[in-house]
Amino acid sequence: MDLFEYARQKTMRTEAPLAARMRPTTLEEFVGQEHIAGRGKLLYRAIKADKLSSLIFYGPPGTGKTTLAQIIASTTASVFVQLNATTSGIKDIKETVEEAKTTMGMMGKKTILFVDEIHRFNKTQQDALLPHVEDGTLILIGATTENPYFEVNKALVSRSRIFELHHLSKEHIKVLILRALQDAEKGLGAYQAEITEEALDFLADRASGDARGAINAVELAVLTTEQSNDGKIHITLEVAEECIQKRALNYDKMGDNHYDTISAFIKSMRGSDPDAALYYLARMIYAGEDPKFIARRIVICASEDVGNADPQALQIAVSAAQAVDFIGMPEGRIILSQAAVYVACAPKSNAALTGIDQALEDVKHMQIGGIPPYLKDAHYQSAGQLGRGIGYLYAHDYPGNYVHQQYLPDQLEEKIYYKPTENGLEKMLKERLEKLKVHR
Repeated sequence: MDLFEYARQKTMRTEAPLAARMRPTTLEEFVGQEHIAGRGKLLYRAIKADKLSSLIFYGPPGTGKTTLAQIIASTTASVFVQLNATTSGIKDIKETVEEAKTTMGMMGKKTILFVDEIHRFNKTQQDALLPHVEDGTLILIGATTENPYFEVNKALVSRSRIFELHHLSKEHIKVLILRALQDAEKGLGAYQAEITEEALDFLADRASGDARGAINAVELAVLTTEQSNDGKIHITLEVAEECIQKRALNYDKMGDNHYDTISAFIKSMRGSDPDAALYYLARMIYAGEDPKFIARRIVICASEDVGNADPQALQIAVSAAQAVDFIGMPEGRIILSQAAVYVACAPKSNAALTGIDQALEDVKHMQIGGIPPYLKDAHYQSAGQLGRGIGYLYAHDYPGNYVHQQYLPDQLEEKIYYKPTENGLEKMLKERLEKLKVHR
């Protein structure tokens, strides 16, 4: 390290954002993620013993992925190298590999390569890492906010242990906020700042499990609030509200949270929970999700999960989709909520879905002789000569507009695809079909 680099790092320790300065340097200081980093857990033991294999930290922003990597850097006897996938390329990877080989040959030390935002490496870049992870030249530690099973090379994933980090709880966030306010060396202790319980609870809640966001909000509050007559800075609820005017949801329209939220929304409607459906709808609206996308999912749910138990659900969902397209937002939220609540409250049946899927399977896998001749089109001059339509029984010519007749091909004569449930209006359809069977 030259003199200029030393001076830069010294400056960064005092001028870097508070969240960066407050990063824990030991596992004992680390807050949260007890399921993987708690005392006695696998990751805890591996870091303490300095016996790491390649691994990937996967989780939302501000949950400790980079912090864990830096703890490893400060405790391992191996050489620790860090790359950021947004600014690094093949050249950087090759240089790191060559340095790792030299280090192993000259010093007998392994090299741990930490790649932040590894999902941003393209396939070629990820492939460039693979042989060197396989032969042990590099121990890879990747950090990603995206599901590694979708975004990271399958071969790399198979050679790495995946550790999923979760949103921090409010209590975890409170611990970190108070630590930042009280730490005189790295934090804001010199400012003599005090925070009310209401403000602490507000900031911890609004952080949405993101420690970085909470700590940065506290820093803003302290640096922009004047001292009171008692010489202290008082962070009240009013001050806290000014620092976080809108909750920043972890919601990437192309990432996991997009799919997880829409999944929870659909499953809530399917599960007949209108309150949960409205909550997940609100999350999507608040995050700026495309209302047309939401409307399409409601339409699908109305048919897939409600079906003929309440055919009106599909009509309402389709009308809502058209109305949202016509009206736009923010008024469209009312239309979406009406449709989502109706679908959630409606009786459920997926009989039409299972019926068409079973029929498609038979079409795909069974060799069927053909359509019965009397059901074929007879609206052209020579149709009769080919036997088309001969023997067809016209239902409206019979009492009750029904006459027993085989409509399925011979190989499927006894097949039943549609099995109506006892739910909602579908019960009436079931009863009618059963009566018709009696008259056969």
